[in-house]
Amino acid sequence: MPVEVILPKVDMDMTHGTLAVWHVAEGDLVEQGQPLFDIETDKAAMEVEAPASGRLQHISAKAGDKVPVGVTIAWLYAEGEAVGDAPGGAAPVAAVAVVADTPPDPRVIEVILPKVDMDMTHGTLAVWHAAEGERVREGQALFDIETDKAAMEVESPASGTLQFVSAAKGDRIAVGAVVAYIYPEGVAVGARPAPAPKAAPVAEAARPVVPQPVRPQEVGEGQRATPAARAAARAAGTTLAEISGTGPRGRIQRDDVTAFLDSCNEATPVPAESGWTPEAGPLHITRRKGEGVPIVLIHGFTADGQSWSPMERALGASRPVIRIDLPGHGKSPKRRIESFAKLARMLVDAFDEATREYGKVHLVGHSLGGALAAAIADIRGRRLAGLTLIAPAGLGPEINAAALNGIVRASRTESLLPWLRQLTGTPAAIDEDYARAAMKTRMDPALRACQADMAASLFPDGVQAFDLRAALARLDCPTAIIWGRQDHILPHRHALALDGDFGIYLLAGAGHIPHIECPERVARIVARQLAGAEAPV
Repeated sequence: MPVEVILPKVDMDMTHGTLAVWHVAEGDLVEQGQPLFDIETDKAAMEVEAPASGRLQHISAKAGDKVPVGVTIAWLYAEGEAVGDAPGGAAPVAAVAVVADTPPDPRVIEVILPKVDMDMTHGTLAVWHAAEGERVREGQALFDIETDKAAMEVESPASGTLQFVSAAKGDRIAVGAVVAYIYPEGVAVGARPAPAPKAAPVAEAARPVVPQPVRPQEVGEGQRATPAARAAARAAGTTLAEISGTGPRGRIQRDDVTAFLDSCNEATPVPAESGWTPEAGPLHITRRKGEGVPIVLIHGFTADGQSWSPMERALGASRPVIRIDLPGHGKSPKRRIESFAKLARMLVDAFDEATREYGKVHLVGHSLGGALAAAIADIRGRRLAGLTLIAPAGLGPEINAAALNGIVRASRTESLLPWLRQLTGTPAAIDEDYARAAMKTRMDPALRACQADMAASLFPDGVQAFDLRAALARLDCPTAIIWGRQDHILPHRHALALDGDFGIYLLAGAGHIPHIECPERVARIVARQLAGAEAPV
């Protein structure tokens, strides 16, 4: 008797699954336990194995089909067993024209849903800032995504025309999924890349249509991969074409993806004597539209504007947000920093440019960004509706220089991970995948060299060479200082020695990055400050 191949249930509330790829073709001999196909749901992805050995026949679902749980999608016939019509009198499989997927033009750029926090698997597309068919430039805001912990603006990875938008506002999308394509100038826009098979035209009665076997996707022949491997590659922004598989028939396993990423992360360490070239141009500024008093965010040393995503999500999307990347960080140009005063002058200029169209703003800074926010407040105090400093630098000489230098000089995931764990009050929250993603943004030796020189100027001999305590004593705008009690980078006792009219919030369980570790608590403090600043007098 032939054996049914059904679509299994892979999570408790699953009713349907999408058949992602076949690994064998109709008529192939398979062995029990051999991978037959992959299925995906909103919550899971898994490989389905053959329930028995035999020849695969009567395939009734193709890649991309959404299939109900428990439905029979193929049959396995034992060797020598006669193959007739599909058992149970099932209707014949609809005729399918075999359409070989034309490999997309390598110049066409995928727009994918990125990973914006440590345990993110899906994100909700909140709004598109560009429409299909529009010309976009590299770095331009394309769309906003939201998760339970974060919200961020996704920028265009290249310049060109936005085409084949496949996700709408409100859609919940898996990390790494392609949501659109960008066609550079001069590249013809043809069919959607990797199109789904099309139904064959109805044949004349005298020439009955013979059901055609559903073949594995053409790209699968050279890029066989487990669901876990596909997910890992998408999350890392890597294509499977770059990875060699070590599994059966060259199949790519998750360990193959990990090994490939590790090999990429084995960057050449920067020798102490190596240099880098300063770059021209203004500091990089990104914005989110909204109503009310804008919030201006200045990140800390070795971070970038995206590090604010968890707190932004906790604050909600109603207010305008302005993010400034420090020189030599994020997308800002690399600049030589001889002193804190020079760096502060650069940030004042960027602040003036970013807030030119507004009256008052609320300024938030973290760590080195907190020191710079305090310096801006000392010069531009009349422009501030409020000030929030999160574990600010410049309030005492002590600093964990070993951790900062370790992060700056790390040239591979293994050397970066232990230093990243010192940033949080719960080190286990920083896992190897998080460190690998962080290392991917630090592969440029010139960036690491630039930041190393900045650290040498600002923290010579492992101490803070600038003092903002007098500036804080002069503040007359509503100010809050937030610090994690388990901060291993800057001691929270620095806040307790200050003299000034401001609130101090010490958060139990948090380390040096409370806006990431407990964004809701930090957001509540900021929201209270904003409410107080906007209340009628």
